[in-house]
Amino acid sequence: MINIILCGAPGCGKGTQSKLIVDKYKLMHLSTGDLLRNEIKSNSDLGKIVESYISNGNFVPDDMIIDILEKTIDNMPKNSEGIILDGFPRTVNQAETLEIMLKNRNTDTDILIDIIVDEEELINRVISRGLTSGRADDNLEIIKKRLEVYHEKTEPVSNFYKNLNKYVSINGMGTIDEIFNRISTVLDNIKQ
Repeated sequence: MINIILCGAPGCGKGTQSKLIVDKYKLMHLSTGDLLRNEIKSNSDLGKIVESYISNGNFVPDDMIIDILEKTIDNMPKNSEGIILDGFPRTVNQAETLEIMLKNRNTDTDILIDIIVDEEELINRVISRGLTSGRADDNLEIIKKRLEVYHEKTEPVSNFYKNLNKYVSINGMGTIDEIFNRISTVLDNIKQ
């Protein structure tokens, strides 16, 4: 079993690379955004609470996200070779809580892969994506704010995993295949 965290600034290609990793390594893709939306759709009590936070523009508290992750991991398909976390942890507190939760299940995180892309390129990618996807949050003003929040809140997560010797940075410049080959080299070494 292999458990990885895919990290990087908005626009670095986490979603694209996650799909490729899932296909090649048979991992279960855990995107916190998707998990929260699914919980809301399930109309569970927890889903109703989650919806009340999101509909008011607030962040869902860490303990609720962990509850949803725990439930998902506990019910993951038996043929899954592990998990890939995309969009979580976003803070050091979330990282610490994640490691405790995994340890309680007799597993842990193998590696955090940080996709590094020049900031100018990130902005260009997100603006281009916004033109084709129609996503309202893919504009210059919002991407600059998202990058500020990323640098302030999420970059310290990288240091947390560096201290655990579970961090690797990947050059996120180049084609999708070039970046995926770099990631595959790291994952192939872990699986051995």
